[in-house]
Amino acid sequence: MKQNYSKNIAIIIPMANEALTFEIFTSRLIKVLDLIVNVTVYIVLDKASKDRTLELCKSLESTDLRFKVVFSPENRNVVDAYIRGYREAYIRGHDWVIEMDAGLSHEPESLPVFFSLLDKEYDCVYGSRFVEGGRMMSCSLKRKLLSKYGTRISNLLLGTNYSDMTSGFQGFQRGVVEKLLKFELKSEAHFYQTELKYLLREYKYIETPIIYSSPSPNVSFKSISNSIQVLFYYFTKRIVDKIKK
Repeated sequence: MKQNYSKNIAIIIPMANEALTFEIFTSRLIKVLDLIVNVTVYIVLDKASKDRTLELCKSLESTDLRFKVVFSPENRNVVDAYIRGYREAYIRGHDWVIEMDAGLSHEPESLPVFFSLLDKEYDCVYGSRFVEGGRMMSCSLKRKLLSKYGTRISNLLLGTNYSDMTSGFQGFQRGVVEKLLKFELKSEAHFYQTELKYLLREYKYIETPIIYSSPSPNVSFKSISNSIQVLFYYFTKRIVDKIKK
């Protein structure tokens, strides 16, 4: 029997060069979708994708009406892809919006937990690799250290208390998405996840364990540099705001 939350649900999945894992990921996702009523998946692609991913997405869209392809060639970076997905979901009137990664980084089987927590009226539901039950698999030591210590440093400088500041598996109520779309984000890469959590820190949130698998050990110098710049921007702003009070 299908679960009906009486909500219009959106799942946002940016994709680029996912041809190798596309079939296994989408087949697992479809099994989850078959158990839930009123879910639409927005797959966001842009010119960063050079393989057959767009072709595969369009083929899936033509056979399964729950999938919508959003081709956004104007995107400048991955943050633009995420925001384009949120905007698409908001414009189409979705009540809950869940963001997740493809490439088998995030497990589709975890989605029902996000739905159930949003149904308990949490404003934000964040997947965490560092609470009990969460973990990182097939990740390089560099990636693990960046995620774990990046969270600790971010919490220290920003005055937050999240267990995982860099996870991108998360869900929001519609009102939060409306607020999110008004932010003038500073991030150009994956620090966007941390920036978002900081900007939404006053909302009622909960962290839920997830299993994260990353086939890529690489984190670019440009991404790390942007993360440091944005982190210290908010740290400085926080100190200045305190002084003004």
